[in-house]
Amino acid sequence: MAHAVVIGAGPAGLMAAEQLAAAGHDVLVAEAKPSVARKFLMAGKSGLNLTKDETFENLMPAYGAADWLRPIVAEFDAVAVQGWARGLGQELFTGSTGRVFPSAMKASPLLRAWLRQLDEAGVQIRTRWRWLGWDGDALRFDTSEGPQVIKPDATVLALGGASWARLGSDGQWAKMLAEKGVALASFEPANSALSVAWSPHMQPHFGKALKSVRWLAGELHSRGEATISAAGLEGGGLYSLTPALRRGADLNVDLVPDLGAKALQARFEAKSAKTTLSQWLKKALKLPPQKIALFHEMSKQAGASQGHEAASLKHLPILGAQLRPMDEAISTAGGVQRGAMDGHLMLTAKPGVFCAGEMLDWEAPTGGYLLTACLATGRWAGRGAVQWLAR
Repeated sequence: MAHAVVIGAGPAGLMAAEQLAAAGHDVLVAEAKPSVARKFLMAGKSGLNLTKDETFENLMPAYGAADWLRPIVAEFDAVAVQGWARGLGQELFTGSTGRVFPSAMKASPLLRAWLRQLDEAGVQIRTRWRWLGWDGDALRFDTSEGPQVIKPDATVLALGGASWARLGSDGQWAKMLAEKGVALASFEPANSALSVAWSPHMQPHFGKALKSVRWLAGELHSRGEATISAAGLEGGGLYSLTPALRRGADLNVDLVPDLGAKALQARFEAKSAKTTLSQWLKKALKLPPQKIALFHEMSKQAGASQGHEAASLKHLPILGAQLRPMDEAISTAGGVQRGAMDGHLMLTAKPGVFCAGEMLDWEAPTGGYLLTACLATGRWAGRGAVQWLAR
């Protein structure tokens, strides 16, 4: 049978290898790091969010403008991801928000079962194999045993994006593809925390969560929570707003989203003249200390005038908020453009070379959407490589 090489041993690469091996092909997986799926394991430390238990039509809006993912995700949607994980012996549960997790709440048991299955299928995995590009049609690697050159019949690239470089996604592959005429979109942070220059007034609240809030940036909004950190703000409630924040939209927060503006103004006007604003925020609105501190911090910077306190609570600007450096982002936007590939995710500039995972130009919020699309594109690219080899 034909020989295939998969470069990158994250979820997308391993899924591509699974498809190729199932079709009877010899498969070599090359991974630059000393161990496989490092970002996958890191993501699973706080509970591996496999997917979101939603119908396909409810799942797809999470991928925004990347509507070209529709047929790919349709063949490996949330239901299929859960069936695949159970097929590896993993018990799953669905949380109150619809997020699906292994009962073990870790990535390592699933990864061990997956690697065992791949090993039984004959997949060879080589770590400390860093891809250096092409020599004609051959792949060049720097390995712990010295230089290696391989000329496969098909190649799947699953090299990740450009964040968390220490785990393997350093984006260095972009230069090699650009030299071959592959159209790329510039990398940008996605699912990013924010830098905010706090005053000393905020220090006692570092590590505290802002719950029951509504964040707004441009046309995007989110009801998720965020945590105040020494560097700024972080958390799932903010990550989905990254596309708007990249475009320069201002960030605002509604600290009392379950109370209408008119009702809030009426409560404020009923406040006793002897009651201080902080007392009213605590006793009448029952806001926790971190919310009160954030209100004072930002309303003071914004120069909010007296009488507009209720309006500020509903639309408090987070002044000076900036996206954290790209390498700290959970994921990245940008990468190989859809127009650079055919319908099987094969590079038109390099026939026989397929791409999958986060190195493709798409983005999605956290909550299971990222991993679902990585697995789905890996499966699609692997199946595309199988069809290529069958010709």
